[in-house]
Amino acid sequence: MTPSELLLEGVELMLFGLGSVFVFLVLLIVCIRLMSSVIGRFDSAPLAQPASVKPAAVAAEMDADLFAAIQAAIHQHRARRG
Repeated sequence: MTPSELLLEGVELMLFGLGSVFVFLVLLIVCIRLMSSVIGRFDSAPLAQPASVKPAAVAAEMDADLFAAIQAAIHQHRARRG
């Protein structure tokens, strides 16, 4: 084979590979959109409602408990490390 024939065969193989990848990706996008629409039709769960605002006292108490837990975890970690 001459170098020009080898080059043409390489280009042909490259185009075939790129084309097959492009077709696969297009089919993947179509399938994902189709599944999304099917799931959207049959999904009867209501959309999540925003959580209600907690009173400041409850939030402060939770923050204090969380802060104490974090401090205990840090203390335990440092004690193990030595």
